[in-house]
Amino acid sequence: MKNMIKLLTAAGIAIMACSCGSNQTSPVGGGILGDLVRPMEGRSMRATSTRADNGVPVDHNSDNRRVLAGDSTVVLEAEGPGIVTHMWFTFLDKGPHPWAVNGSATHQEMLLRIYYDGHETPDVEVPFGDFFANCFGERSEVISLPVVVEDADSYNCFWPMPFRKSIRIEIANQSPDKNVNLLYYNIDWIKKDRLPKDTPYFYAMYRQEYPAVEGKDYVVLETEGKGHYVGTVMAVRQRSPQWFGEGDEKIYIDGEEKASIWGTGTEDYFLSAWGLASNVNTPYFGTVYFTHGTIGGQTSAYRWHIADPIVFNKSIKVTFEHTGWMSPDENKERRTFSMNERQDDISTVAYWYQTGTPTFERGVPSAEERKLPSIDIVIPASVAIETNGCKGGEAVFQERLAHYMDGQLFFMPNSNAASVEIPFTVERKEPRRLVLAMTQAPDYGIWQAYLNGIKVGGPMNLYNPEVRAQEFHLLDFWPDPGKYVLTLRPVGRDHNSLGDGMGIESVRLRERRPRVEAFGFDKDNDWKTDPKLYN
Repeated sequence: MKNMIKLLTAAGIAIMACSCGSNQTSPVGGGILGDLVRPMEGRSMRATSTRADNGVPVDHNSDNRRVLAGDSTVVLEAEGPGIVTHMWFTFLDKGPHPWAVNGSATHQEMLLRIYYDGHETPDVEVPFGDFFANCFGERSEVISLPVVVEDADSYNCFWPMPFRKSIRIEIANQSPDKNVNLLYYNIDWIKKDRLPKDTPYFYAMYRQEYPAVEGKDYVVLETEGKGHYVGTVMAVRQRSPQWFGEGDEKIYIDGEEKASIWGTGTEDYFLSAWGLASNVNTPYFGTVYFTHGTIGGQTSAYRWHIADPIVFNKSIKVTFEHTGWMSPDENKERRTFSMNERQDDISTVAYWYQTGTPTFERGVPSAEERKLPSIDIVIPASVAIETNGCKGGEAVFQERLAHYMDGQLFFMPNSNAASVEIPFTVERKEPRRLVLAMTQAPDYGIWQAYLNGIKVGGPMNLYNPEVRAQEFHLLDFWPDPGKYVLTLRPVGRDHNSLGDGMGIESVRLRERRPRVEAFGFDKDNDWKTDPKLYN
């Protein structure tokens, strides 16, 4: 309800803006509903999965498509002039399903491609999920004006997409072995007799740097022509402790050498302050995905320049600094609260309109390259079952869960002396972070971790009213080569919890940035007597 009120309020303001004090025949700025009281030309059309290949409508729920691994399907092919006004899609999530027992492709493995006027290369080519502000291959709810992903499974786009001669929209599945299953879609467009000569086209471009290139600002878009920039989606995986988002946006207009549009920080560009809060959805900005704010944490946000488009006449270059706070073991001055250039993993989508022939760099990395590279040595918790490390309770390996596709060890203790022991071996002395990938649930208890018998971290409350994955960060250290045992013991229960259970997917030794090893400040620190955790 709150989101709906926000949308209606924004729409009402837009009507007032375009109806007061103006005799113009077209709205200015954020005019939206004002168009509905003007005569409209053209004829409404729709391309839909309801129609089978022979053009005959299908009158039941089999009106969907399956896009095989490595294949693609055209969802709209039409002659112009015209304008696409709305796209709606839905399909199965990645997990196993009665209609897709082996799971499905993720929306990060899918590509949305749009071709105007018979062009050989796409004018829009973006990973499907990222286009809808759903990054990392994860599904998130988005409630905004041009993009709405209701309940994290119905993908709606309202960006107007004009075309003169023709348009082709297709979905490509770049998964190596998974199909896109139960793809339903409706593409709404208006067939026009003509378009004004100066009508700009809609474009979207994807970029990534894993990690951000040292010494250079991250480039979201660089193109020549006349137009207006209308939006950014950004996804960041942190590769260091501390806050990543102090980098300013720097936007260069019409070839200027020094950016005339210069911001005050990444969180400020996304219209938040003092960080990017989770689960924020507004008509013009939001943070739709947030795991945690330290090493390995993932954050994605959107910013739509609808009421405040960034206008350019010759060219535009949109960039971000990648600077932020840094932990003392990663800073040459060993200062906790100093500003540093960070090396986080970043991906972005730029959205804009322009006339003429755009000069932006086309092409998208492969689906495998779009996946974030692993930064963990992973020790599956199932090792505890194989080595008889589960004592004083019942242990079960649960396969292919929604939150952990590789499954988890579920353990229910039957005494206070219960324990789970997970052995692992360290091959090389190097800086690592000890992380536990665990589950929180309504019937889980409070557990304590020990490494080789030494308590590490504090009690971990595994209670949550809903089942979800949760990382617990325990220790930054330089483990000597040799054998280790991570032991978990029950120490209590949240007053809301229905039980004392425990679920764990893995023990992880997370990679630190190379400069931590190069500085070597903590190399000789004894983690057993002086434990450190840089958050």
